[in-house]
Amino acid sequence: MTGPSTCPDCGGAGQVRRVRQSILGQMVTAGPCGRCNGFGSIIDRPCSTCAGEGRRLDDCAYTVDVPAGVDTGATLRLPGRGAVGPRNGSTGDLYVHIRVAPDSRFDRRDNNLIHDLPIAFTQAVLGAQIVLETLDGDEVVPVEPGTTTGDVIRFRGKGVPHLQGRGRGDLLVRLVIATPDDLDDEQRTLLEKFAALRGEHIDPPEQGLMSKLRGAFK
Repeated sequence: MTGPSTCPDCGGAGQVRRVRQSILGQMVTAGPCGRCNGFGSIIDRPCSTCAGEGRRLDDCAYTVDVPAGVDTGATLRLPGRGAVGPRNGSTGDLYVHIRVAPDSRFDRRDNNLIHDLPIAFTQAVLGAQIVLETLDGDEVVPVEPGTTTGDVIRFRGKGVPHLQGRGRGDLLVRLVIATPDDLDDEQRTLLEKFAALRGEHIDPPEQGLMSKLRGAFK
């Protein structure tokens, strides 16, 4: 293994001049030296590890400070954490591209967070106070009597912080009435009585089919 020596082709300039004949006469052009690749020096017996580059690939671990409010598509620049230039060249920068993983509880819209909160039919009719876990701890969601699916309750300042700015977005809680599909006989009877008291006509599919069959044979 030897150290670098002056390139004999370019004399250390890193460039060579070439003369071409044309119809206009001689043309002189300059370009990178093909022997030393523009470095001006060569290594007759380069290092077996780096092949004379003075660098090698290696795994590095860095701690990245991610600012609050960052979103998918953002790029963070880490100066001096990139690849090292050949033959003691300067070190480049490392660019980190951000991709925010989806969350099972919240959908993000800009700096607002949206959460679909299932509520029972009785809670929608009678009203309720439901505890919801948010990014800042528990919040009480006030469900007003007569709530319908799609009603939205806004918690101001409980969303995502504004990137490089003041304040935060909002948390939007969208109420969704969950229809039970596992009623027992007693619960079904109570609901039928409730419908009768309100004068609401119900005709379950099984009963409707039997009524039609009985009517067909009369």
